[in-house]
Amino acid sequence: MNRTPLGFDSIEFPPDCSWIKIIDQTLLSVKEEFLIIDNIYTLVDAITKLKVRGAPALGVVSAAGIAMSISGSNGCGFNEINSIIENAANIISNARPTAINLKWGVERMICCFKKNFSPAAFNLSDCKLTLAKEAHIIKEEDIKMSINIGERALSLLKPGYRLLTHCNAGHLATARYGTALAPIYLGNEKGYSFKIFATETRPLMQGARLTAYELKKAGVDVTLICDNMVSELMRRGVVDAVLTGCDRIAANGDVANKIGTSSIAILSKHYNIPFYILGPESTIDRYTDDGDKIIIEERDGFEVTDMWFSKRVAPIDVNVFNPAFDITKSELITAIITDKSIYHYPYYFSSVEK
Repeated sequence: MNRTPLGFDSIEFPPDCSWIKIIDQTLLSVKEEFLIIDNIYTLVDAITKLKVRGAPALGVVSAAGIAMSISGSNGCGFNEINSIIENAANIISNARPTAINLKWGVERMICCFKKNFSPAAFNLSDCKLTLAKEAHIIKEEDIKMSINIGERALSLLKPGYRLLTHCNAGHLATARYGTALAPIYLGNEKGYSFKIFATETRPLMQGARLTAYELKKAGVDVTLICDNMVSELMRRGVVDAVLTGCDRIAANGDVANKIGTSSIAILSKHYNIPFYILGPESTIDRYTDDGDKIIIEERDGFEVTDMWFSKRVAPIDVNVFNPAFDITKSELITAIITDKSIYHYPYYFSSVEK
């Protein structure tokens, strides 16, 4: 399994990381348009406006962004480069508060810089090469991570399963393949004949615009449903398991994911349907005790009232509550599947790496 389900990678950058190429996800599924980003301010704009999104993908682009920030530097010494990197790290890390992978990618690049260079031993060309190489390693690791998650998840699924997924945790949310969609792509290649139900995922419609788009393009049997149809679908007994991604996993197993995930988890518990969270080990935040301590990003009410409508549907000046994520309590999660292991409740992710 070493090809892209969509025929292209959602994130690309050259050996020197002088630019980053992404597909503008805000235009999907109607239009496939690729953007070339050559500075961190344009990158942050793309992250903030969700032109690139998905926890693992944010980790990859943040790493590439740090390398890109120094790619055009000339005649700089250690202190100047250190200052550029620190500034870029601060700007990129604060672009979105909930997804931990954004900061994870930045911090890994900073560690790479500090490990390999000092005022006493510094060469600008070597620094550029080393950081660019690290960004490419992170991307390759992300691809392997997706494959590992897919293989682990397949051990819990049977051929012919009818699977429900929420938001987009697929090829578009990672460097390649995805997290929650990785077992679907892998199973599709093995002849598992999965049938997928994808929620539209209000208010940004990532399920309708992105998941339905990429699964259909990859030849997977996918049916789109409104978010409020999940309970009826489960009542009819046509959902065998639920697969969703995650933006952050607290130390006790509470999960922050796209708004609506918690509701689906509660329904799954009621109907006795396995509810699986899939994500990279790097999504585990071992220093945040529980979900109540995770900062939930709140976005512009325009996304609810206007964004995907030909004309406004809500009263002018009505109050809008628009959290981008919710917290799914750990006791509702059947298993957390990462690239390293399959974890079962009760979850305990200590601050010491396993």
